[in-house]
Amino acid sequence: QVQLVESGGGLVQAGGSLRLSCAASGLIFGVNAMGWYRQAPGSQRELVAVITSGNNSPNYAHSVKGRFTISRDPAKNTVYLHMNTLKPEDTAVYYCAADAPTMTTKSVRYWGQGTQVTVSS
Repeated sequence: QVQLVESGGGLVQAGGSLRLSCAASGLIFGVNAMGWYRQAPGSQRELVAVITSGNNSPNYAHSVKGRFTISRDPAKNTVYLHMNTLKPEDTAVYYCAADAPTMTTKSVRYWGQGTQVTVSS
């Protein structure tokens, strides 16, 4: 069975940094892309960063561009999110996501359980 397990969240002061990790297992056909979403209280879930498997090309939300860096380790089926210069508005539950191929032409989206990031001012 597929599992995405996030880790690395916690409480940090504004201006600090954290590194989130997401380890995927059970994806026997690999992944097309992996990324991070976040959801703040009272807000919709939004895409933070995504990285493709084929081209290893990262994309970022405007609000985090220049501060966050997404990377991946295919050998470990793990994606990371390095978060620098954190701001209180970065406070949210961060979710790992994987877009995985199936035996058909369609892909399936898998989600992790989420990890809390709290940035104090």
